[in-house]
Amino acid sequence: MRASISLGRIAGIRVGINASVFLIVAILVAGLATGQLPAAFPGRSIVVYVIAAIIAAVLFLASLLAHELAHSLVARRNGIEVESIVLWLLGGVAQLRGEAKTPGADFRIAIVGPLTSFVLAVIFGLGAVGATSLGIAGLPFGVLVYLAATNAMLAIFNLIPAAPLDGGRVLRAALWRWRGNRLTAAVSAARAGRIVGFIMIALGILQVVIGRGLGGVWLALIGWFVVSAATAEEQQARLGGRLAGLLVGQVMAPRPTVVDGNLTVADFVAQIALTHQFSTYPLVDPYGRLTGLVTLNRVRGVPPELRATTRLQDIACPPSEVPTARPEDPLVDLLERMQGCADGRAVVVDDAGRVVGVVSGSDVARTLQLADLRSFDPYPAPSGADMTSLSPESGPRR
Repeated sequence: MRASISLGRIAGIRVGINASVFLIVAILVAGLATGQLPAAFPGRSIVVYVIAAIIAAVLFLASLLAHELAHSLVARRNGIEVESIVLWLLGGVAQLRGEAKTPGADFRIAIVGPLTSFVLAVIFGLGAVGATSLGIAGLPFGVLVYLAATNAMLAIFNLIPAAPLDGGRVLRAALWRWRGNRLTAAVSAARAGRIVGFIMIALGILQVVIGRGLGGVWLALIGWFVVSAATAEEQQARLGGRLAGLLVGQVMAPRPTVVDGNLTVADFVAQIALTHQFSTYPLVDPYGRLTGLVTLNRVRGVPPELRATTRLQDIACPPSEVPTARPEDPLVDLLERMQGCADGRAVVVDDAGRVVGVVSGSDVARTLQLADLRSFDPYPAPSGADMTSLSPESGPRR
């Protein structure tokens, strides 16, 4: 999920909103301003209802952000990098670069989100009680009650034991602790997620049939998302299991073609790109240490008239954003970080920081094919960590 609008950083974590958020805000404002609030507190002007509804919608989004921020902060405390937080049509997504390494960490990261929503429900509920004691029983009271109720429902819904909901993560952590195998635990939680998702779709269709159209469509949409996400999680878990035990050095393409970042794009195309079959070129300093990464996709993005004056360093992915690993590192740990501006590639370095190899999606895909041919189980118990996502790229290697 990509952010359309950046909201800056909170605790060092990038926060943004997807354009689809405006749809859910419009639905919330319309429903509150024309239905729920006028029914509970009649006699106000439509402008007052709209203002109250907008305030409620904004505070609800802030509650979603607090929920995801709690996940992110606990994940970071357990050694997982946080890419960003994005609010979108169906809630929020904390985009983590990896997965928990122990059942305990998995449980803590999962449970803190619903706990945060429960705490917010209590805070808004106490606010409503305080408003009543102060004699404020109008729209401010109604907005506070609405926020208390929605946060409580958000917490309860997320505790349903089905991936990708937080309750599914809790179930995965419990099964992982019980069985000692993360792969089977993740598969079980994902299958539970699909069952719950199909039930939600069926209930949504039933609501449409009996005349509760909008609520049924919304429930079916959420169910479809749960089914899709649960299916993807099972595929990712199985993929991580197939790659477990492999080291980066067993997969990487050794001795990649490295170039000087001061070379112009025009010279690079004429001297290197047209005479080599690779699509990825690490930039190095005189000592062979990484200074950036250039792919053919980035080179193609430079207009022809600017290639003679544009250096490779100007268009390269900076070294701080290039996933790096050593040959002896586990492959699944690297896969968790192969995203962002490096176009799904990673650079392998030795103990001195010199570039010794490159890993791309095609390398991983070929490794999977060979694993199938060998017909061995690379995920012996007890199991460890897996990965978040992997989309091996098709096409030529580097």
